[in-house]
Amino acid sequence: MATNVNSSHRNAILRRKIFAFTTLILTFSLQVYSQPKNSADTASSVQPFLGRWDLTLKTPGHDSPSWLEITQENGKLSARMVSRWGHARPLPKVEIANDQITFVSPKEEEERKDDMVFVGKLSGKTLSGTTTGPDGTPWQWTGVRAPSLKRTSAPKWGTPTQLFNGKDLSGWTMSDPKATATWKVENGTLVSPGHDPELISDAKFEDFKLHVEFNCAPGSNSGIYLRGRYELQIEDDPEPEGPTMRTGGVYGFLAPSSEQPRKPGEWQTYDMTLVGRVVTVVQNGHTIINQQEIPGITGGALDSAEGLPGPIYLQGSEAGHVAFRNITITPAR
Repeated sequence: MATNVNSSHRNAILRRKIFAFTTLILTFSLQVYSQPKNSADTASSVQPFLGRWDLTLKTPGHDSPSWLEITQENGKLSARMVSRWGHARPLPKVEIANDQITFVSPKEEEERKDDMVFVGKLSGKTLSGTTTGPDGTPWQWTGVRAPSLKRTSAPKWGTPTQLFNGKDLSGWTMSDPKATATWKVENGTLVSPGHDPELISDAKFEDFKLHVEFNCAPGSNSGIYLRGRYELQIEDDPEPEGPTMRTGGVYGFLAPSSEQPRKPGEWQTYDMTLVGRVVTVVQNGHTIINQQEIPGITGGALDSAEGLPGPIYLQGSEAGHVAFRNITITPAR
């Protein structure tokens, strides 16, 4: 009897050991096959997509510049985007899986009935993929890494040059020569048409200092695009947007450190210095942006080729009339 009891006891102990060992194996297996999304393998597949991208969306009739930034913190992906218009905004969805990226620009921002879903893959140094137009037709898009534009030495400045001669539009081109409303020269000033073409300098620049005097009529809106890509806002909107979208802000990215008093109908001055991505803005003698980095292109940019020189362009497509005079540029040599 004692022998049978000891045998049963030993069998019970053995069964418990087998059960414990089996449980340990199953637990380990679950850990292996249920790694969190921020595991080393996932992180290595996500890493090539992180950073800033200059995008080009091929829409019917023309190419539309855009911009995308993808970041990861504590294993969580996030993204912000500048679409065909508007300001930089966070996206509601970005996913990277099986070497494919998916991100969504919401319908409210795109002025359409459905969300704009972008799907793409990385090939070498280029992102490329598809989305759809409002009618469901496929649109192609590509992206290249945005350049850092960091300078290794301080610029040496050249000779100041007048971009506007006070008489006519020599040296400037309207974005739509067939537009009904056009830019005019009145009393030695350039006057925007309102809701019509932009005015673009024929000359292109890399790093520069730019002096502009402007007069914003009540309820009007315009902007000065540096290299044709980064908008310094001018506005007297009845319902002003956020701080980065007001006069003195780099649209959607940089807010002025102190918003200057509104002066609709009065002449004001901007003195801007752009070196690489770093901008300084002085409004009416007050430094309102001091050597801050512009992360990417703003809505309405002419292109997304940030590594290339670009023109100065004055916005004429918004409401009302803004006048400009004494436009002087000092390029870096």
